[in-house]
Amino acid sequence: MKDTQQEKPLWWHKGIIYQIYPRSFQDSNHDGIGDLNGIIQRLDYLQWLGVSAVWISPIYPSPMADYGYDIADYCAIHPLFGTMDDFDRLLEEIHRRDMKLILDLVPNHTSSEHPWFLESRSSKDNPKRDWYIWKDAKEDGSEPNNWLSVFGGSGWEWDEDTQQYYYHAFLKEQPDLNWRNPEVQEAMFDVMRFWLDKGVDGFRVDVMWHMVKDEELRDNPPNPEYQEHMATYEKLVPAYSTDQPEIHDIVAKMRQVLDAYDERMMIGEIYLPVHRLVTYYGSDNNGAHLPFNFMLVNQDWNARTLSLHIDEYEGAIPPGGWPNWVIGNHDQPRITSRVGYSQAKVAAMLLLTLRGTPTMYYGDEIGMRDVPIPPEEVQDPQGLNMPDKDLSRDPARTPMQWDTSEFSGFSDTKPWLRLPDNFRRVNVEVQKEDEYGMLSYYRRLIRMRQEEPALHIGDYVPVITKGSLLTFIRKHEDRQYLVLLNLSHRPSLFRPEHANYTGTIVLATDPEREGARVEQNISMSGDEGILILLD
Repeated sequence: MKDTQQEKPLWWHKGIIYQIYPRSFQDSNHDGIGDLNGIIQRLDYLQWLGVSAVWISPIYPSPMADYGYDIADYCAIHPLFGTMDDFDRLLEEIHRRDMKLILDLVPNHTSSEHPWFLESRSSKDNPKRDWYIWKDAKEDGSEPNNWLSVFGGSGWEWDEDTQQYYYHAFLKEQPDLNWRNPEVQEAMFDVMRFWLDKGVDGFRVDVMWHMVKDEELRDNPPNPEYQEHMATYEKLVPAYSTDQPEIHDIVAKMRQVLDAYDERMMIGEIYLPVHRLVTYYGSDNNGAHLPFNFMLVNQDWNARTLSLHIDEYEGAIPPGGWPNWVIGNHDQPRITSRVGYSQAKVAAMLLLTLRGTPTMYYGDEIGMRDVPIPPEEVQDPQGLNMPDKDLSRDPARTPMQWDTSEFSGFSDTKPWLRLPDNFRRVNVEVQKEDEYGMLSYYRRLIRMRQEEPALHIGDYVPVITKGSLLTFIRKHEDRQYLVLLNLSHRPSLFRPEHANYTGTIVLATDPEREGARVEQNISMSGDEGILILLD
């Protein structure tokens, strides 16, 4: 399949994005919670690792009902994380290392303590009343429709003072903005300009597909595939509360704001099937630069399934669109917990050799796993609101494991979430000394991707295989790499039906294989990945 990048690749075409959950990366002020100065302290590590861009989850003032995704001021820094001077220094230090900074933008909803909402709920005739979604009760006093909250229960909250309901797709402390109101649009565009003027390099836009709702507020239909273990939100198909046609005009306007600046980019968080996901690139690619592709998070870890979906995605991307891949984030179980430690190495090779921008999650490079959090220590509202569903996201948000000291170098006091029992073995300090460990492997993969045009801007060519192997070629000009990944624990044999591949293994999950020549049939161990430079 053809390259679609511009003649001169943009920084995110070659770049690797590294997500930091700021509460959990590095504490610098002894309160057990990570902060901006802590991130600054660890920038040399990120530069050593080889990542190109840092995406930081929300750091704005917030009551922390949803740990920063309930924003009370879009143009300031929460004192928990530091000051605006600290932020300015972080941005300067990131740029000094020739890296980029991507901020989380949360435009779908504010905190219920945001001044906009306090005005909006003060009276029905307040000028900001229409900045949020207020509706009368039905004649029988019931809610305006059947929409549900992602975090459990109804999506509507009754306001006794003004005798109306307001809509919240998440917590009741997170009222949804009315993006059909042009004043809301302009206010949020001004927020974007505030940070762009400071020099941030882009935004990851939270729940982009939620931002516009059905104008008639029609009921969502029941989900015929709902099962009891699923979140209560999934009882209905969000046909009218998400992914409305008008969202694309909004995203195009956000893109116009970015395009007024030099080489700034926009990622959209969008959990949708591929054919709907790719519409967020916009007509003529005037939408999100990277509508987040969560296929490697959501699909079964199976070679046939993944091969099919990778090819489907490659075929669906519009001309001029640029792909992207994600294997983990702050909302999902860690890759090592989903597929196991040995397959996590295979997952890393897949992420870093596919065509498109890869996004890593902090700690994946050392094989961090989900940490079991006892019920009395759960912090995440998704877990607290549905305690019988085991849906807490805390296990994937635990502190970064830096060294063998009491709190693993994250802090010198008890962290906000517990560390795993094995942190003295699984940490950066120990793994830096292990040439066969996960960290060394990630670093070598990253370096090879950065140095080889075939791996960062080259074409993607599928290779048909059978059984447990996932195989493809990356090529650019006269360089071709064959990627062979065994997604099972058992040995497998690569028998190419229509070609004879010969070359040299240049990188492998087991480094002992590197430098070996291969041709025709290639034997693969279980849980093995190899990268072959073809003759």
